[in-house]
Amino acid sequence: QKMTSPTQPRQHQHQHLNGSRRRRRLTSTSADKMQSVLQLDGAPECRVFTAGRPPWFGADGGAVRQSFVIGLCGASASGKTTVARSIIERLRQRWVSLLSMDSYYRDATPEETHLIESNNFNFDHPCAFDIELLVETLARLKQGKQVRVPVYDFASNARVPDNTQIIYGANVVIFEGILAFCDKRLLDLIDLKVFVDTDEDECLARRLLRDISERGRSVASVLESYEKFVKPSFDEFIAPTRCKADIIVPRGGHNQVAIDLICRHVRNQLVLRGVSTRSQLAEAYGDIFQKPERLPSSVRILPQTQQVRHLLTLLRNRDTARDEFVFYSNRLMRLLFEYAMAELPEKAWAPVEVQLPDGSAYKGLRRLDPILVGVSILRAGETMEPALAAVAKDARLGKILIQTNRDTGEPELHYLRLPPGTSEAQVLLMDATVASGAAAMMAIRVLLDHDCQEENITFCCLLASAAGLAAVAYAFPGVRLVAAAVDPVLSSACRIQPGLGNFGDRYFGTDSTASGLSGDDGAGEETDDCSECETAVVCE
Repeated sequence: QKMTSPTQPRQHQHQHLNGSRRRRRLTSTSADKMQSVLQLDGAPECRVFTAGRPPWFGADGGAVRQSFVIGLCGASASGKTTVARSIIERLRQRWVSLLSMDSYYRDATPEETHLIESNNFNFDHPCAFDIELLVETLARLKQGKQVRVPVYDFASNARVPDNTQIIYGANVVIFEGILAFCDKRLLDLIDLKVFVDTDEDECLARRLLRDISERGRSVASVLESYEKFVKPSFDEFIAPTRCKADIIVPRGGHNQVAIDLICRHVRNQLVLRGVSTRSQLAEAYGDIFQKPERLPSSVRILPQTQQVRHLLTLLRNRDTARDEFVFYSNRLMRLLFEYAMAELPEKAWAPVEVQLPDGSAYKGLRRLDPILVGVSILRAGETMEPALAAVAKDARLGKILIQTNRDTGEPELHYLRLPPGTSEAQVLLMDATVASGAAAMMAIRVLLDHDCQEENITFCCLLASAAGLAAVAYAFPGVRLVAAAVDPVLSSACRIQPGLGNFGDRYFGTDSTASGLSGDDGAGEETDDCSECETAVVCE
């Protein structure tokens, strides 16, 4: 298994303060509760953990930062995986994906199965791979999108049915395989081409150990296939691609000078590709309240009835007790979701005829989409889940954790869990507050990268700045934005004014070191109490 889901959020511990109703959030530094992002073949005890992924899109919501793709090519058992592991260790990037060409062997036909059983099938020939699917997968990863990678079983020489591994787009994508340079379309997607050059006798010794221990083959069959297929294929297909490499690494993973050179080059390229999304948003839409006509039609504000204004007043009042704050927040959330459900597109509904108790017919409407998905942006967005369940009891729930980097001030994606069928469902994206809109844009971009359609996404929040709503609306014109209230000012610190304080702290009864002004609760206030997890290799 090359890769699993992104790192889980750190667990918050709570401690009661003497003489106070509030408790302060503490951050656990334990790594045993985190999911591994990368596990390398041949070294199952080594796992690479990552911190959050910074923005891969600009202020307009479009991708401006393509992933930097490193291609590793070389003979079978030349040490490509070792080089990949060394690059990750030295690079210390927060978000790395590893794609292996071994996952893209084709399913053997009945005729090929007979050849495999008689040890007469060439696994080192380009025709043995599904190149079309591989090109499509690498192209999506380069665009920052998630992909599903097939799982190939070398014992049965077939892909495992109904089993794929999800790999997410990243700052750096490492693509390794014996024929990584064999197709021009693959070469065009690779930014840095590395050829791992290892002595042929050493490659044969490694191949013997690997195929016997991991793939259930005998010594005789390994030697026979090496003489018949592996060595000729290397001479015909792999060795000639050495001239296409930007860097040749002799001695594989033992060449620390070459690996250091690669890492320096990658770091320089990532600096050149940097983007500051949050500052761009504040600069572009900071004056939106003075120009209300710039708010697009996709923005829907909950009608300001006497009841809604009463609830908002209670939430803004600093003297409102926590239990009352929670109660009235839940009331307002239910009103918000009822309004959001009414704003679903016309295609989400279908006419239906039902029988009344007296036997007569009634023509009405029903929700056409069988699946309704609610995705909360942690932490404050999670407070809206009970209200959604009260309005739509069949809604499936997902979660996205986005937090702000202390050093850069940019939102970073840390954790993601979406229920099956999200790409075809109507999605209600939830967060309590929206300040600059950076966290909301990142969450929407994640949904789009998972093949959701803009017109199927409805973003719901209790309070937003006019600038934040405008930023999201202009970036994603097909997304419906539903808010209970809009405040006029977005401060230079990206805080909503007048706001209602730190919604997450007031709802959960926790203290924050941030100021009392409202901000992006998922991507602004929460980060003051969360430490950043640097990329590290943990050996168990």
